[in-house]
Amino acid sequence: MTGELVPRVPPHAVDTIGQFLRAHALGNGSDGVVVGLSGGIDSALVARLARDALGAEHVLGVLLPDAPFPEPLLVETVEYARNLGVESRTVPIEPVESAYRTLLPELGDPVALGNVKARIRMTVLYTLARARHRLVAGTGNKSELLLGYFTKYGDGGVDILPLGDLYKTDVRAIAADLDLPRAIRDRPPTAGLWEGQTDEGELGISYDHLDQILNGIEQLRSEEEISERTGIPLDRVSSIASRVIASRHKRRMPPIPKVRLRTIGLDWRE
Repeated sequence: MTGELVPRVPPHAVDTIGQFLRAHALGNGSDGVVVGLSGGIDSALVARLARDALGAEHVLGVLLPDAPFPEPLLVETVEYARNLGVESRTVPIEPVESAYRTLLPELGDPVALGNVKARIRMTVLYTLARARHRLVAGTGNKSELLLGYFTKYGDGGVDILPLGDLYKTDVRAIAADLDLPRAIRDRPPTAGLWEGQTDEGELGISYDHLDQILNGIEQLRSEEEISERTGIPLDRVSSIASRVIASRHKRRMPPIPKVRLRTIGLDWRE
C-alpha cells in the first residue's frame, strides 16, 4: 500500500469554508445558522467553524436527544457549546417519536424508526431556523454523501453543507488541528439512530479505507488500480463503487418528466 490515495486536507479548506459560511449565512435575509449538535465530531466541527466565521451570536446549537441518548453525553455537548460561546437549546424528541410509533406499527424496524428520528430532528431545526431567520447548516461530510449514508429529508435535508467536500478523515484532521476536545475526536462515529449503532460497523469498513477508495473514485481511477494502490481487496472496492452509484438518487432532486421547454433539474439554468 503506497498511501498515495490517502486524502490530504487542502491547505485552504478552513478559510474556504469560512468564506462560504459568511457568503451564505449572513445577509440576504439570513442572520446565521442553526446546527444540530449530536456530540459527534462532524457537528462539533461545523459549530466551531461557524462560530469562527460568523461570530458566536450568529450560531445556535440544538441538542435533539431521544430516550436512549446518554445523559453524560448530553451534559458534555451542552458544555462544548458553552465553551464555544454559542447559544444552545435542548429539545427532546421522544414525545414526537412515541406518537409516530403509536400511529405506525411499521416502525418496529430500527432503520425505519431511525429515519423518522432524523426527520423529526430536521423538522425541529427548521422550525427554530425560521423563527430566527437563519439557515440550517448540515453536518454531513463527503464520505457520507457519496455513500448515501444519510436520511432523505432528514439529516440530508439542509440549507448548506459546510463539510460536504471534506472526507471523514479530513474532518478528523481539521478537528485535531483546531484542538477540538479529545473526547469528541476519539468517540466512535455514530448517527445515534439506535442503541449500539456505529458508522463503521454499519458500513462494514473503516473510514481510513473507505476514504482511500472514494478518493480514488474521485480521481477517476479504475477499481483495479484503486485496489492495487491501496492494498484493499478488489471486491471491497467494487462494493463501495457500486454503493456510490446506487445512492445517486439521494444526491439529486426528485426527477421530473420533460414536458415543457425548460425543465427544472434538466435544462433550467439557475
